[in-house]
Amino acid sequence: MDPSLFGRGLILGFTIAAAVGPISLLTIRRTLAHGRTYGLASGMGVALADATYGGIAAFGLTAVTSLLVGGRVVLGLVGGAFLLLLALRTLTSRPGAVAEATDRPGLAGAFLSIFGLTMTNPMTILSFAAIFAGLGVVGTGGGDAALLTLGVLFGSATWWVILTAAVAALRGRITARWLTWVNRVSGVVLLGFAIYSIAGAIAA
Repeated sequence: MDPSLFGRGLILGFTIAAAVGPISLLTIRRTLAHGRTYGLASGMGVALADATYGGIAAFGLTAVTSLLVGGRVVLGLVGGAFLLLLALRTLTSRPGAVAEATDRPGLAGAFLSIFGLTMTNPMTILSFAAIFAGLGVVGTGGGDAALLTLGVLFGSATWWVILTAAVAALRGRITARWLTWVNRVSGVVLLGFAIYSIAGAIAA
């Protein structure tokens, strides 16, 4: 077992999580609207999804990979529909420094919803598979694969801890007017991602 694989997985998980996309946007907005704990719960959902895809790639589960990639059209449509719903909810949400409890789902809902959304992008597994193959760590044994997967989980989680802490630190300075603009911009960007996801799935 190569102990350095944990460090490599840590760096990869952190780097992949730090890529700007709809998931990052959602997590930032949730942190602004509902606080650091809620945003962090969302981030941990992303970290688990990253580790799941990383684990599939590291353990070389080709059957699962083929199934997920083969179903990318359905997953793309589901993910796009979910993003579309989130975009509309964001555009119509009420601004405020602190959201009311009735406007905020539970932490489990935050975790599971964003985990499910992240899992609708099977191309992530191909990214991990390509990187792992380049590092020569695919199919090297159960212990090495587990260490690599654990590194990805901790790396991704570390990014979300840092991001939500930074956003939460700025939260108190954001007025209702600023949050209104955050909602509008976030909603439009999410709408763009939704259209792109649905169009890509239809064209596949």
